[in-house]
Amino acid sequence: MEPSGQAPTKALWLRREVARLLVVALLAEIGFAVLNISTMPVYLREDRGFGEGVIALVVTTFLLSEALFKGSMGHLADRYGRRRLMVLGTGLTAATPLLTMLVPRHWGYGETLALMGLRAVDGLGAAMLWPAAFALMNDTVEDGERQEAMSLLNMCYLVGIALALPVGGLVNDQLGPWFRDFGGERVPSLWLASALFLGVSVASFRFVPSGRELRLNRAVQRASGEPEDLRTLLESARRIPSYLLLGFVTFVGVGFPMVPLKLFAKDQFQMSETQFGVLVLPGAILMAALSVPMAKLGERIGRVRAVHLGMFLCVVGLAVISSGAVFPAFRTQWVLALGGIPLGIGFLLTIPAWYASVSELDPNTRAANIGAVMTAQGLGAILGAPLGGTVYQHRYWFADLYGRFLSGGGIDRLMAPDRFRELTEGFGRYMLFVGCLVFVMLGWLLGLRVLKAPSGPARPSE
Repeated sequence: MEPSGQAPTKALWLRREVARLLVVALLAEIGFAVLNISTMPVYLREDRGFGEGVIALVVTTFLLSEALFKGSMGHLADRYGRRRLMVLGTGLTAATPLLTMLVPRHWGYGETLALMGLRAVDGLGAAMLWPAAFALMNDTVEDGERQEAMSLLNMCYLVGIALALPVGGLVNDQLGPWFRDFGGERVPSLWLASALFLGVSVASFRFVPSGRELRLNRAVQRASGEPEDLRTLLESARRIPSYLLLGFVTFVGVGFPMVPLKLFAKDQFQMSETQFGVLVLPGAILMAALSVPMAKLGERIGRVRAVHLGMFLCVVGLAVISSGAVFPAFRTQWVLALGGIPLGIGFLLTIPAWYASVSELDPNTRAANIGAVMTAQGLGAILGAPLGGTVYQHRYWFADLYGRFLSGGGIDRLMAPDRFRELTEGFGRYMLFVGCLVFVMLGWLLGLRVLKAPSGPARPSE
């Protein structure tokens, strides 16, 4: 951290403490994205033969565990130190991808329960890592730099996903045939995820600040009567209920396509894992490059306005993508990319302003407050992920319903049977994005009502 009152001589991301934390966050996000977004859905469907509903249940276990533990792990990070939680969390998660391969196949309910248990451990590891990392970043920078710092962590999130999809897919496509008789063709990316988490754990221990001074400060605060137990989390919930509700509703929509997205690309566009990763990579890299400029724009227009505008742009982008449900001409990769432009810009505007506002509520309980908001968002994603998986698993039911509707107007008689079937089946697949749109729109409308730009001096909750 630069000395107080001294103008920084380097860009924020070039400062040693910040740069080290960003590298750790980037590697960790690549690991989580490889494991949960790139690998787990296709591994469970293609190598283990599970349906989308069970896949959503397994992935939701990760989200549930992460959400339930984030608040308490944020409190422990406030009390015992950020680095300790980061080292332990990623070290714990390094073992679960390897243990996943050892779960016996065709073990009935035991197989499903074992996989759910391992994903619960993954969630605990993520809950130990992220509130500590976000709080440590806020501790490392000056007050006026926090929104930019949040945008840098957001950039790591985007770059992590951008790299995880092609890297995880490429590893599976190239090495998978060699592992066909040794666990399945998606096993190589499980090894990759384990190696990444182990590297993050070692890097956190070696290069992340220990936070001894922070723990001394917490000891002084406890001596003066500062709350030190899980009541801190409950106080955060009472202080920022609008943030929690808004985060919950919006992240139901975020969770909707989380599990079936890669399966959608394969079913709708017949794309391989590598092709899907290559499709996502340019847009995600561009978003990462725009992350800091968009955060600075959010600072200029104000945090509440940045959230309002950002969520509106997300709604616009999802509406463009969802239009493929009823307009077959829009069921192309180019329309997905077009809708992704306002969606990505809106995301970049919203997230830094969101977390920066939460982090400033109370510097003494920063990690606990962030953990409370992340818990609400996680609970929303927990509801959204199985809903999205169930909707996608029953896509043929939606297709049949849509076909009956069109048949009532005689449209089926005007089209060849194959074209009519593709028309209705595409409608069923795109219900995934329609569901996402509905909840994100509800979140935007709720945000307009509960988050008001201050007309005078900003209140702490804003």
